[in-house]
Amino acid sequence: MTAQEPLPEPSALLCLRVTAEADPGALSRVLEPFQNSGILLRRVIAEFGINNLLHIQIDISGLPPDRLTLIAAKLTQMTSIHNAYWSYP
Repeated sequence: MTAQEPLPEPSALLCLRVTAEADPGALSRVLEPFQNSGILLRRVIAEFGINNLLHIQIDISGLPPDRLTLIAAKLTQMTSIHNAYWSYP
């Protein structure tokens, strides 16, 4: 994104990507902040990768990017989460 490009609308589609240890509660821990806030997700994809990792992709619309940044930062503080970041698809 350059300085001349306008910022996307708050209703723009955002994509959160999380890499976590593949344990039975990992997916529920990642989805918990959205459930507690009453945020409805457009799509959730979770798949096992190599080295016993779980890759989770969450598509969200109608959420301000700064709020998703805060959620991603809180997710990375969890011990079973290796990485969490968001981007525009």
